[in-house]
Amino acid sequence: MILKIILAVILALQMTPSISQVDPLQFVPLFNGVDLTGWVDVNTSPETWRVEDSMLICSGLPIGVMRTARQYENFVLEVEWRHMEAGGNSGMFIWSEGTQFADDKPLTRAMEVQMLDLEYATIHDRTEDYVHGELFPTMGMTAIPDNPRGTRSSSIEKRCRGKGLWNKYVVVAVDGVVKLSVNGKFVNGIRNSEVKKGYICLEAEGAEIHFRNLRIMELPGGILGPGQTAPKVD
Repeated sequence: MILKIILAVILALQMTPSISQVDPLQFVPLFNGVDLTGWVDVNTSPETWRVEDSMLICSGLPIGVMRTARQYENFVLEVEWRHMEAGGNSGMFIWSEGTQFADDKPLTRAMEVQMLDLEYATIHDRTEDYVHGELFPTMGMTAIPDNPRGTRSSSIEKRCRGKGLWNKYVVVAVDGVVKLSVNGKFVNGIRNSEVKKGYICLEAEGAEIHFRNLRIMELPGGILGPGQTAPKVD
């Protein structure tokens, strides 16, 4: 009996990959710089998104989103972006349902990582603390902001550059927690996201915006409870 147990353990060890055999963590492109492979238009138009000089260019109209072809759970995501119009508004959605929320609400239920031009608050007569880099749940999703401005978490430092200049976001999303780095410094966070796995979306919201060097490093998954994964979209 003991011999059988030893043989069974040896067989199990042979079938289990060693640490050295596990694929190492690495970044892979989320946008290939050539075309829209891996992305699905949700509710915009063929004219909304185009590729030029390894950049993904969004016209901003009609308002809506484009999503990844599959869902993501835990990850580190890097993206460079620049607004081409004063007061431009856009963003990225993570852990999204990947669908338009309602006929009169063209965006998606998700966690938004906001991308605003520096002149947005002045042009649109918003308060001074309405700035780039806000993190907030949309369309009824829930989360707890680190730096509350209502249900939103507001960046504690203004680090973005103005229109025509590139900005870099690093988004760390793990087990319902999101941390955001803006141009080399972590300045915002939100936690206890109701949903922890879903699609990644880019937003068209009325103004031309450019994206480049969009890449992702997937991290090990966690334990997902009921309702913590967005529904899959066919």
